[in-house]
Amino acid sequence: MASSTQNAAQPEQQALRSGMKGRHLVMMSLGSAIGAGLFVGSGAGIAAAGPAVLISYIVAGLIVVAIMRMLGEMVAASPDSGAFSVYAGRALGPAAGFAMGWLWWIQLVVVIAAEATAAAQILVGMWDFAPQWVLALVFMVALTAVNLIGVQHFGEIEFWFALMKVAAVIAFLVVGLVYLADFLPAPSPGLSNLTAHGGFVPLGWHGIAAGLLVVVFAFGGIEILAVAAAETENPAHNVDRAIRTVVWRILVFYMGSVAIMVAVLPWNAKGLNASPFVAVLEQVGWRYAAVAMGAIVVLALLSALNANLYGASRMIYSLAQRGLAPHALTPLDKRGVPRRAVFASVAFGFVAVFLNYVWAEEVLGILLNVVGSTIIVTWIVTICSHIVLRRRAEQAGVRLPLPMWAFPYLSYLTLAAVLGIVALGMTVPTIRGQLLATGSLMVVLLIVGRLQAGRSGFSE
Repeated sequence: MASSTQNAAQPEQQALRSGMKGRHLVMMSLGSAIGAGLFVGSGAGIAAAGPAVLISYIVAGLIVVAIMRMLGEMVAASPDSGAFSVYAGRALGPAAGFAMGWLWWIQLVVVIAAEATAAAQILVGMWDFAPQWVLALVFMVALTAVNLIGVQHFGEIEFWFALMKVAAVIAFLVVGLVYLADFLPAPSPGLSNLTAHGGFVPLGWHGIAAGLLVVVFAFGGIEILAVAAAETENPAHNVDRAIRTVVWRILVFYMGSVAIMVAVLPWNAKGLNASPFVAVLEQVGWRYAAVAMGAIVVLALLSALNANLYGASRMIYSLAQRGLAPHALTPLDKRGVPRRAVFASVAFGFVAVFLNYVWAEEVLGILLNVVGSTIIVTWIVTICSHIVLRRRAEQAGVRLPLPMWAFPYLSYLTLAAVLGIVALGMTVPTIRGQLLATGSLMVVLLIVGRLQAGRSGFSE
């Protein structure tokens, strides 16, 4: 996996400090993935497929497991803050590295703004004690400050941020299981809701496919593990540990939570689609469920915002280091933090504060539509990069610290599965629009990247 280009990346790896511990890496990955996609978006998947959405989660989960193992193989062999952008450049050429890095950075910049907006919107809905734009501004200022205090302190803060979310999910699972076992005053339906309302697959295989299109985007964020590895102590060991633990934990949290939801309530219950966690807790008799879950969702959004700002700043810093972004973004402060890269990554979030002032009701929907299906493109490029780099490593006789299972068969099978999701998405008008928009942006970035690489003479 190593190449002569590793020497070019070496100064960056010496400059960024390895201040994060293995537990920070694990919890940051969990914190990025466990967000609004689980706490809010899981209801849409249930509405699309009924109880059979569990099959959709299993399929999406297996794809994520395979992709994370491929990414882990590349990270363990050559940790870099540019992560999949660097690997794409080495495998597919500098234009691909440019396009992948900028596409992911643009996605995170928009997601940061969307998460601040969503958190502010939820708080205003619960307690209207301040204007939405003021809350969004407070969140942006506070989490920008967190990202400027040094990677070790950032890792510790994000660890506790994510731990609180994980604790909330575990508590939800315990309460749900106790209720289903009929140990609470409210009468338990047992497991009857899994089959009593049109069967386990009430909307047929088409519903499972539709559910897959919904849930696949919920796993976005876990790839930040690859970016953070470059600033983690003993990256090869800790990436191995993180890959082995994060993936199964996320699968348990996601599938366990959704299993509780469809068992506690009929899949077509009105509240389940709108706010699934609140609906379940109200069913088991918790009067303050809406307030508690609202606070947890806000916490989840802010944790994801914090981690995504970190990931965006490191990606644009890596691009600048490689001559694919303005060189002015490369300086580090005395803590080893790329301050200018942080400010560049958070700038649009502050623009969104103004948008919240002007269009408080509309801005969130606009931002979410802009994000599109970037995660699908990231997955496809990561798989292709892995296949190319793995073959090079085998030809060179390089021993990899964390090899992908059943190569090349499982890698190609995963690629086929992701391309199948793309084909499926093209049959749904709203998702087709996102796929076409993201694909068009990727093509534009590839063209720009080719021109940029030609002018600078850069080679990965």
